[in-house]
Amino acid sequence: MEVVGILTKVVPVDVFHFVELILRRGGGVTCSTYLQKAKPPTSGQGFELGSRMPVYSVYILSKSGGLIYQHDHNIPTVENEKTFSYPLEVKLDVQNRNIVVSYGQRDGIKVGHTLVAVNGIKVTGQQLDDGRDAMEVLADEANYPINLKFARPRLTTNEKIFQASMFYPLYALAVQLSPEQKSSGIEVLEADNFRMNCFQTLQGVKFMVISDTKQSGIDALLHRVYEIYSDYALKNPFYSLEMPIRCELFDEHLKTTLEQAERSGISNV
Repeated sequence: MEVVGILTKVVPVDVFHFVELILRRGGGVTCSTYLQKAKPPTSGQGFELGSRMPVYSVYILSKSGGLIYQHDHNIPTVENEKTFSYPLEVKLDVQNRNIVVSYGQRDGIKVGHTLVAVNGIKVTGQQLDDGRDAMEVLADEANYPINLKFARPRLTTNEKIFQASMFYPLYALAVQLSPEQKSSGIEVLEADNFRMNCFQTLQGVKFMVISDTKQSGIDALLHRVYEIYSDYALKNPFYSLEMPIRCELFDEHLKTTLEQAERSGISNV
């Protein structure tokens, strides 16, 4: 993975954007870094989103860099199905109780993809829904030709927490490289099929949105997420700062906002 375009320019913007390190395998990455002096956030900016340009997920990090909230809104499912003859043209191993491809990429099936179905029967862990062991089925030549479906694995909770914790050193590095004091650090990272933006409050809490590269108006969406956080998390008497957010009203309003943003834009929310 190649990262290019560090410290491209200084621009007058009102919000902070940052990177949530959820970098997937493969593909070139272009990282655009915008540096400026810190400014207080503004709100009330409306925008209209393109038709069904998805917002994939939202992350909130505490000022110390810990992950305190994460919501997968519209994560695309990447699946590939193929009929194989014996012997298999890919090597499968058991990792973290799942059957994954460890060698032999082909036809969209890549190393790290997880086996999710055999002849249309769902695979959970190492077991088919009919009770048979999937690895035993794959080892039996009599079962061929066999149809296998693979999917790209999703990040586990522990992986998301680990990657979110890597934010702080990168942010600090960007601040040190900035020609301006009190820099906003890295603001935007754009890959070939997704973009990551982040708004940082004056208190250091970071709101990150991962979206389609063609999605527009993310600045205003981040402001709206901040408003929901202020209204339904900070004003909750049972919520403590720096702790994970477990507020039902916060969840409901965030999901409604994301759905509205995808349909007709945040300006009407």
